[in-house]
This record gives sequence, structure tokens and C-alpha cells, in this order.
Amino acid sequence: MTKLDEGLLDKILEGVDPSNPQSLFTEAGLFGQLKKALAERMLQAELDHHLAQERNAGEIKSNYKNGSSKKTVLASQDKIELNIPRDREGNFDPQLIAKHQRRLPGFDDKVISLYARGLPVREIQGHLTELYGLEVSPDLISKVTSSVMDEVTEWQNRPLESVYPLVFFDALRVKIRDEGSVKNKAVYLALGVRPDGLKEILGIWVEQTEGAKFWLRVMTELKNRGVTDILIAVIDGLKGFPEAITAAFPQTQIQTCIVHLIRNSLEFVSWKDRKAVAAELKTIYRATTEEEAAQALEAFANGPWGLKYPPIASIWQRHWQEVIPFFAYPLEVRKIIYTTNAIESLHMRVRKVIKNRGHFPNDQAAIKLIYLALRNISKEWKMPPIIWRAAKIQFAILFGDRFTVSLA
Repeated sequence: MTKLDEGLLDKILEGVDPSNPQSLFTEAGLFGQLKKALAERMLQAELDHHLAQERNAGEIKSNYKNGSSKKTVLASQDKIELNIPRDREGNFDPQLIAKHQRRLPGFDDKVISLYARGLPVREIQGHLTELYGLEVSPDLISKVTSSVMDEVTEWQNRPLESVYPLVFFDALRVKIRDEGSVKNKAVYLALGVRPDGLKEILGIWVEQTEGAKFWLRVMTELKNRGVTDILIAVIDGLKGFPEAITAAFPQTQIQTCIVHLIRNSLEFVSWKDRKAVAAELKTIYRATTEEEAAQALEAFANGPWGLKYPPIASIWQRHWQEVIPFFAYPLEVRKIIYTTNAIESLHMRVRKVIKNRGHFPNDQAAIKLIYLALRNISKEWKMPPIIWRAAKIQFAILFGDRFTVSLA
């Protein structure tokens, strides 16, 4: 960018009252005047260029400037009243402010940013009025945020990596109006860990049908977007999931999420006992081998906490076949599966955004807000965890070419 001449700046500032410097920032102040003057000068330059092109092409030699018309547009923080130049033939369509356009670049981004932080439409309206003096209708705000759905569709259909060492599948429960009543629907997220260790949201799906049929559709969609292999899928007892992923990705190892298992176990425990019970459960999932883990589970079931809270041992026994693979992994891989706790952390942050909504009017509204929340969160995922370097070596040993081909 060219540096402005200091002499020019001094000349521009000559008319500013030094006793009231904040007047610079008002709509009638220097900043407001500059924005208006620069925009109108650019529009005049656009019209000159348009007329010159017509004459050079020999199209309409008699077309000339024909005055201007007033138009109020919304900028990111204020309103600007502009004089839009016209041509005699009426075929001039400026690029800076297109015909029928009422919003300058930056306004939509500000509205969407507020919406992505969970503010309802009426609160966004009040926020814009209170801070910037912008009077906008709820319909305009809804129209701006609805434009996000095109971005969501493109994102939901984007190509994916061919191999994901880890994919976490889990559901958020969200209240959505459907067929005249508010239902507690499951919104599923798939969080993938790429071969380079970076996290990536693979997609968002609102469950329409139960079980394997729904999950088979999800798996087919992932395959159509380029996924050829998932090494480990971490789930929490999702109905129909094992059958669907086996049909689409026969070699994928299914692993019950240990964090969910612990959380579900502690649902049966009183607050004063939770710390002690959680410490006792560590003897199971921190065991070195499957045999040691089975012995620890049996000891827990027959011990004081297992006898006081018998449903806990039953939960672990019921899911034991999906827990067992965990003990075959080296410590580095276990830490990635367990301590990362990626999907839980993600859900917690999304819930903070959607908690102010009583319910959503439809599936699209829920997907739109969840997508915007995820877009903000994923901007922070710039580096893989430190432990990934060691885990990558173990994945190469465990899965051989299935993993190393993704690094080529």
C-alpha cells in the first residue's frame, strides 16, 4: 500500500477542531466525509471507464453522464448517503455499489459474526442500533444470515482426505421444530484427525431415520467425498453405527469412547463419591493389557464401589468388546484417543453458542448456527498436538501401508 504524504494529511486535517478531536469519527465528521467522498469519486471513475469502453467499442457513442440519484447504504458501522452517478442510456452498473445493493462490504460480515456467537436476530438488531445507530429490520438480518447456507452446502460437499487415522463420531441434542411440534433431535458431528495430526470437521448431519440406514448414508457420503479408509472410529454406542461403517470401511477398528464410558458411569454416583469412583475406574482403563483390565473390572465389580453402584460394572461389561481394542494400542495412541477428548471439548463450546436458543424453527437453522460456531472454533486448529509425532510412528507400525500411504 502506498504511504500517504504527511503534507496531504496535514491539509486534510486543517478543518478539524483540535478541541474536539473525537468529532473525526462521527458520521458528519472527517471520517464520514472521507468515506462518502472516496466512494463517490470511485463511482465517478467507474462511470468514466464504462463510457470510455462503450465509445472505444463503437457501441453507444451518444451515451453521456446524466446526473445522479441518492442512495443510502449500510456500512459495517454506519450509514452513508451517496450520490450514485447515472448514464443517459441507463446501462451503467457500478461494481462498488451494484444496482439494488443496500449494504457495503463488511456489514454482512459483522452481522454474521454476531450471529455466530449465539445472538438471536432481535438482539443483533438491538446491538446494531445501540452501538452504531443502525436501524435494520429483523428480516434483513435473517436474509443476511440465510446467505450462509450456500457456504454450508459448499463446505458439506468439499473433498476430504483419503485417509483419516482417527474419526470421532458423536451427537448433540438440539430442540428443533418439526411437523408442528418441538423435537429433541440428534445433530451428529464427525471430527477427523488428519495424517498430519491436524483436526478437521468432516460434516454435520441431522438424524432423519434411526440406526444403520442413517449411518450408511453418512458413510456413503464420506466415501463419495474421497475418504477411502478410516483407521479407528471412536463412538459412544451409536445405534446401527458398527454395521454401517463395516459395510463402507471393512477394516476400520471401532473403539468405544472411554471418556463417554466414564461420564455415563458417574451418572449413577452421588457427588460426594464421584472423585473416589473416578479414581477407581482409572485402574481399568489405565491397565497395561486387556487381561489386567478385565481383572481390574472384576475387582471393581466386587469391591465397595461396585457393590454400592452395580450399574457401573454392567455398563463396562456391556461395552467390553468395543473397549478391548483400546488395550492393544501403545500408550501414544491411547493418549490421542483418550486425553485429547476432542469431541467433548468441541461439543461444550458449541453448546455455549446455542444455549440461548429455546429451539430452532427447522433443521437448516440449527445447522447454520452450528456451522458458524464450528467455523470460528476450527480457526484455532493451526498446529497438531505435541504427542502426535510419537503417535504417528505408532500408527505406521500398527497399520503399515494403510497409514504410510497417506503421508506420501
